[in-house]
Amino acid sequence: MVSNEVDFPSVLGYDSLQQFNLMNAEQEYLTKEKFEELKKELEQLKTVKRKEVAEALEYAKSLGDFSENQEYQEARDSQAILEDRINRLESILKSAKIISIQSANIVSVGSIITVEKGSDKSRKSYTMVGSEEADATHGKISIRSPLGLAAMGKSKGESFSFETPSGMMSYKVIDIK
Repeated sequence: MVSNEVDFPSVLGYDSLQQFNLMNAEQEYLTKEKFEELKKELEQLKTVKRKEVAEALEYAKSLGDFSENQEYQEARDSQAILEDRINRLESILKSAKIISIQSANIVSVGSIITVEKGSDKSRKSYTMVGSEEADATHGKISIRSPLGLAAMGKSKGESFSFETPSGMMSYKVIDIK
C-alpha cells in the first residue's frame, strides 16, 4: 500500500497530520541525553559566556566614541547573538517532550527504522528525532522532514511516498526498533 497521507495511529495521540502539526508547532521532541546537553549549554551561556560578552562590551565602551568604535559594534552583535541563543534554548527546553520508544510495531519519535528506497532497493537506517536533534550525517532525521512525516505511524512492511524537489520518492519500512 503506497500512501501520500500520513496515518497516525491512536497510540501517537493524533488523528491526522494537520492535528499533529497544529498541536506540535512549538513542541520539541528530545532524547534525555539531548535535553541534558541543551541544559548544560544554556547554563554555560548564562554564566560563562554572558560574563565574557559583558566584559568585552565594557572594554569596548571604554574606548570612547561608539559611532566609529568597531569593537563596540562587534561586542553588541555578540551580545545579541548570545541572547538570541539563550532565548531559543529556554524556549526549546520549556516546550520539550522527552521521548522514549513506545512501540516497535509502528514508526514514532525515537524509533530506529530501516527503509528500502523503491527506485533502487537500497536500504538505510534512521533514528526518528525532533528537529533540534536532527543530523542526517549521523542517521538522525527529523519527524518534521518530508521522510520523517511520511514514515510516522507506518508499520513494518508498509510503503509510503512523499514529494521532494526532485520528484516523488517511495520507500518501504523494512524494520522498526
